[in-house]
Amino acid sequence: MKRQHAVTKPSRKRGKLARMDDTTGSGARLLDRELGILAFNERVLAQAEDDAVPLLERLRFLTIVSSNLDELFEIRVAELKELLRAGRGDGSALREKLAAIHERARRLVARQYELLNRTILPRVARHGVVLHASADWTDAQRRWAERFFESEVEPLLTPIALDPAHPFPRILNKSLNFVVELHGHDAFGRKAGIAIVQAPRALPRILRVPPEVSGAPHGVMALASLVQGFVDRLFPGLAVRSVHQFRLTRNSELFVDDEEVTDLRAALQGELVQRQYGDEVRLEVSAGTPDALVARLLREFELEEQDCYRVDGPVNLARLAQIVDLVDLPALKYPPFEPGVPVALRERDLFAAIRKGDILLHHPYESFGPVMEFLVSAARDPRVVAIKQTVYRTGADSTLMQALIDAARAGKEVTVVVELMARFDEQTNINWAARLEEAGAHVVYGVVGHKTHAKMALVLRRESARGATVLRRYVHLGTGNYHQRTARLYEDFGLFTANEDVCADVHEVFRRLTGLGQRGALRALAQAPFTLHETVLASIRREIAHARAGRKARIAAKVNALLEPTVIEALYEASEAGVKVDLVVRGVCALRPGVRGLSENVRVRSVVGRFLEHSRVFYFLNGGRKDVWLSSADWMDRNLFRRVEIAFPVREPKLKRRVIAEAIDVHLRDNVGAWVMDGDGGYRRRRRSGKPFSSQRELLAELAGSP
Repeated sequence: MKRQHAVTKPSRKRGKLARMDDTTGSGARLLDRELGILAFNERVLAQAEDDAVPLLERLRFLTIVSSNLDELFEIRVAELKELLRAGRGDGSALREKLAAIHERARRLVARQYELLNRTILPRVARHGVVLHASADWTDAQRRWAERFFESEVEPLLTPIALDPAHPFPRILNKSLNFVVELHGHDAFGRKAGIAIVQAPRALPRILRVPPEVSGAPHGVMALASLVQGFVDRLFPGLAVRSVHQFRLTRNSELFVDDEEVTDLRAALQGELVQRQYGDEVRLEVSAGTPDALVARLLREFELEEQDCYRVDGPVNLARLAQIVDLVDLPALKYPPFEPGVPVALRERDLFAAIRKGDILLHHPYESFGPVMEFLVSAARDPRVVAIKQTVYRTGADSTLMQALIDAARAGKEVTVVVELMARFDEQTNINWAARLEEAGAHVVYGVVGHKTHAKMALVLRRESARGATVLRRYVHLGTGNYHQRTARLYEDFGLFTANEDVCADVHEVFRRLTGLGQRGALRALAQAPFTLHETVLASIRREIAHARAGRKARIAAKVNALLEPTVIEALYEASEAGVKVDLVVRGVCALRPGVRGLSENVRVRSVVGRFLEHSRVFYFLNGGRKDVWLSSADWMDRNLFRRVEIAFPVREPKLKRRVIAEAIDVHLRDNVGAWVMDGDGGYRRRRRSGKPFSSQRELLAELAGSP
């Protein structure tokens, strides 16, 4: 029986479906979100196609595209299909949009497998990195594979024949499966036909092969090859006519009724169990799978032909990322580097350093270590009486979360706002919430219906000042998550401050998240869903006024996505008024730059490279005052209206100059990783003129140890 989705719950889905209808576009002035996601992945794939990128890193970029496509289908395409099933919106337009997504995604997938089979695998093989396919096994490799299959794999397999007594099994989301054609009769006299074999999730998908068996120093074997190579062992006495991989992608959105839920954590845990069995969205099959078998699978999953992707290789390329981690070949990877540490943070007393003045950190070029030290030292410091922090994504093994647990056990007042609805990190956050509560921390889940996406940590410390004892507040604010691992991969800014206005505002935001009451005015911060949107619009309007008065006017922003229609319309108006607008948008941008009479003064570029550009920076010239904001929020409808986000000002002139230089100006000079958007929404690599200039390499050289 198919899972019943929340379309049967009008109170929840009416609002969500209506929002979907509202965000499908605003005429020809806005570009499409889903096609924009595909365009971004085309830029990522171009990194995998670039000979200048180290070979194993090219493989990593290839796998990143597959992971991104999974999320596109699990969330975005699933939403569109749900709208179609529910009869919401223009059915013809929705079908047309889905067809356009599939067409573009199919071209992207074909490029992936062409690159993998024709370029990456042959080239890494020359360096001793060999992926052994079952068709090419030597006798030694077959014997090794057979032993592993018999001892580690076969005991975990449960072959399921399809007949009236054995209905089609439930297929987990994104699991590896095999459809097997059989011939003959079994012990009960039943005629063999089709069987399904599901690969165990307990086993790694990529196995290291001993060099003496492989014949290569870095031989690996896919679990899929072992199952396919010995699948006949599961059906003794029968002939295996064929065996083919397939993978099913399901709707992975969680459905929690905002108006009816009484215990968010309990409701979410119930939904997580069902996530693996959401409505079917996409089918991937091996290229050689017979049409009759594909048709059978499509019928079982109630999918159409356009939902099927026939692929020339493994059905889940994302798993090949394990090869990059298994293989120790530094020459085929990006050079290692040591993140820098600002001079101000090199003294022993971190709190004393923050009291002297605001401290800016630019990750991953500068170390995330001081952020960990901030919370770890606060947990140990007897003068610290309270710690408050938001948690969106932090990872399953987190020094920061352990520090909060230690602080609570030490008797400090610890308050943690855990966002349980952080997509695909829900279970990890539920686990941390339980551990924090066991340690005695106050754990809340923010505001139902509004994800808490703000990145804040507040420490209250009892100190002596002028002969008296006072409570002094220290704050860390960031554009990225409190996640040690991604801090080495994601580009973000963080700010330490003891500024009383900022600290008071952070205290107020925590009060809003943990308690009840009307909102008061903030002194320094802008907060979504209350003032952030209006702050952005007011800043744009101020630049328009400067331009119309004949003064210099400039807007520059760096975001992950630009989709919110009123912000886009305001930027169009700014362009028409003569304001110079530079936008560095890593992902989806619905604005059309360079259109005559509309956006001639707007430039849009996307920078794709070694690190994921993740920070959100807003810069307004404001008559020379140079207003600079760092934020957790992108310029999207969800961030500005349906999440708890903050934007915080950078006030010290030296730090302002740093942010403008490192977040905006350096990317405008990039002619290596930069892509320039045209008026039709297409992207082209910025044409190189003169010496190659990579913004990320420049920042590595300037802020970190030698790359």
